[in-house]
Amino acid sequence: MSGSNEPGPENGQALVLMLGAMAAVVLGALLLGALGNALGARTGTQRAADLAAISAARAMRQAYPRLFEPPFLRPGVPNPRHLSRAAYLALGRAAAVDGARRNGRRLDPGGVSFPDAASFAPLRVHVELTGRARVRAPGRGARASLRVVARATAALSPAGGSAAFPDASGEGYSGPLAYRQGQGMRPDVAPAFDRMAAAARREAGISLLIVSGYRSDAEQARLFAAHPDPRWVAPPGQSLHRLGTELDLGPASAYGWLAANAHRFGFVQRYSWEPWHYGLALNAGSTSVGFGDGSRLRSLPAFVPAGLERTISEAAQRWNVSAALLAAQLYAESNFNPFAESGAGAQGIAQFMPATAASYGLEDPFDPAASIDAQAHLMRDLLRRFASVPLALAAYNAGSGAVAACGCIPPLPETQAYVARILGLLGGAGGAPAELAVRLVA
Repeated sequence: MSGSNEPGPENGQALVLMLGAMAAVVLGALLLGALGNALGARTGTQRAADLAAISAARAMRQAYPRLFEPPFLRPGVPNPRHLSRAAYLALGRAAAVDGARRNGRRLDPGGVSFPDAASFAPLRVHVELTGRARVRAPGRGARASLRVVARATAALSPAGGSAAFPDASGEGYSGPLAYRQGQGMRPDVAPAFDRMAAAARREAGISLLIVSGYRSDAEQARLFAAHPDPRWVAPPGQSLHRLGTELDLGPASAYGWLAANAHRFGFVQRYSWEPWHYGLALNAGSTSVGFGDGSRLRSLPAFVPAGLERTISEAAQRWNVSAALLAAQLYAESNFNPFAESGAGAQGIAQFMPATAASYGLEDPFDPAASIDAQAHLMRDLLRRFASVPLALAAYNAGSGAVAACGCIPPLPETQAYVARILGLLGGAGGAPAELAVRLVA
């Protein structure tokens, strides 16, 4: 017979291949199941890390104003509202651990860090959460344990900023942006615009529109390429919009009202041929550029020693600078100690370097009245030059050249902490610091 019922070599090979394929399918299913379990465990751990970071940031946001409370109500009497930076960070760390626990994960306190911990007022918290994923081993009933690591960072940022609305970086202005009608601007510009827009509605029935706000040099380059006429579009690097202080406003029916009233809110028309272009140009006064409406900042904060109240008030009036600003600055500089000396050589209650003191005619930096008058004079000049309280403070601390070089608060930890502390003190003195929102960041 030519045929046979016994399996030949080809049939045997096919059977082996079929059995191998079936085994691979089963093994693949087991592996996929294990992988699915592991991914599920990782997702749960990541969610716990995210929520832990958010919990910490929320606790920090609630405690944040207490950083700027003076440590003492009066000599020898502690202020119960004051919170040290260490205690502030401890609150954030405890909230992160509790947030992870409430989501079924154990977070080691050592897994909580603060990237900007060196700042006077830290705003960021980072969480690294390590967990174990229990998965069924392929082909067995036993379970294996896989290590899972999840990381999350949350930050406090001015309300209105978000991942969709990034901060400005480099070029003319580098820092947080506030947003109105989808347009970015420096945080001090936003409340000034709000006051002006409210007045336009109330007084003239006009709804101001923001056509354009902050523009980076890259965006300006695209605009100039499309309309290469410097009479109407400034070349890249030359537009004032890069500073974050400028707004192009509408509608056309608002131009007359703006021309007559914008100055009341600190805005000036930059170019006579552009009736829509206004920039915030407050020099000093009592409005403190976005940190209060002015009326509450004319009085001195409670932490000012009684013996210095008249001196500060007279200097503020003489040089048209907010008395609250001067007071907060003196508190941060020397804690009102007229004999203070720094390791860098700064002297007196206002911490003048000898060269700066000489340039302002200050013969004795340890004379508090003369020093405060010179401080007010210098701040008046800096505010006129930089048109911003934060930038003027940065220039007082780091020098005008450092601020002029970038048009920003220089990336110096000491200077950034100095500015943050004084702005916080201004808020505590009756102003309204920008509301902080909590968000996850990359």
